Amino acid sequence: MFKINDRITWVGKIDWDLKKFHGEEYSTHRGSSYNSYLIEDEKIALIDTVWQPFDEEFITNLKKVIDLKKIDYIIANHGEVDHSGGLPELMREIPGTPIYCTANGIKSLKGHYHQDWNFVQVKTGDTLDLGEGKLIFIEAPMLHWPDNMFEYYTKDEILFSNDAFGQHYASEFMYNDLVDQAELYQEALKYYANILTPFSPLVSKKIHEVLGFNVPVSMICPAHGIIWRENPTQIVEKYLEWADNYQEHQVTVIYDTMWDATKKMAEAIAEGVKSVDPTLNIKLYNVGTADKNDVISEVFKAKLVVAGSSTINKGILSAMAATLEMIKGLNFKNKKAAGFGSYGWSGESPKLMKKALEDCGFDVLEEGLGVLWKPDENALKLCRDYGTQLANKL
Repeated sequence: MFKINDRITWVGKIDWDLKKFHGEEYSTHRGSSYNSYLIEDEKIALIDTVWQPFDEEFITNLKKVIDLKKIDYIIANHGEVDHSGGLPELMREIPGTPIYCTANGIKSLKGHYHQDWNFVQVKTGDTLDLGEGKLIFIEAPMLHWPDNMFEYYTKDEILFSNDAFGQHYASEFMYNDLVDQAELYQEALKYYANILTPFSPLVSKKIHEVLGFNVPVSMICPAHGIIWRENPTQIVEKYLEWADNYQEHQVTVIYDTMWDATKKMAEAIAEGVKSVDPTLNIKLYNVGTADKNDVISEVFKAKLVVAGSSTINKGILSAMAATLEMIKGLNFKNKKAAGFGSYGWSGESPKLMKKALEDCGFDVLEEGLGVLWKPDENALKLCRDYGTQLANKL
């Protein structure tokens, strides 16, 4: 717990031990936090809670700050359990307290907890008068669930943004100007790339809508990670950049390999790319051993994705198949691609890689390159030439 100002207290939980999120879908190398905010104006509002494993700790700590019966309103920005998990325990303590959320929020919370709490439905533009300041509600559907919403607190010019502008990043400092900037932006980009990319058009639309309110923002308080207080709209500007078919001057080569033949192809292709443009940032990842969310972050940054797999049972290796399925679901835009692979007899993988990359929505530049058995020097030259051809098409 810590005071953000005289009226607002952070009452969330820093989870240093968290290593996986959304089941096994998202890696959290640096932990995370579940941010809950208590506003003590003339009326008292609690914004979000914490993940269920920490519900009793949350209630115990909250009682140290305030008599729970003095809480007038609960704001549920999102029904996902990492934000709402403390609600059942809280509602046992103060069962009649109104819970403000969107129409989809009511459906989500009822679906998760099967309770008919005192829900109050709100929509964009609705306000809740707390005394010195008001909360203005802003629906934010698909950032990243249908029920998400923000609030703007007029007294302190603070935007409570729930999942938008957050990161899975544990820090006792809790403010953007106090933490390592490289770590912060690495986690913010990873969060966007892996979670929000499919909704980029909605991200842009919602940001422009909020900017259209033409109100000052002194601080952005998300539901995960640190609070943006120094130049808080810097992350808004980054989101607009990331949402605009983002790419850097980078080529990302991903592969899966059985006996290193496809690995050697990947390295030779990378050499060919580099020979054309030494300023290109080239990243190579074995998707069979690399963290899948880190791989996705590097695909997000790339202007060219080159993907390869060995052939197995007339198909491709399972880790590559899973990675391509993730990429397809994220609906990346503005990226070129090419496929490759090694084989021992049937040789389907190069064609399958080309088809999979097309299904991902990429602009596939060449037919897939295939090499029989372990590549010799002639085959490696073909791979380097292939990389050269691809680089010349960027």
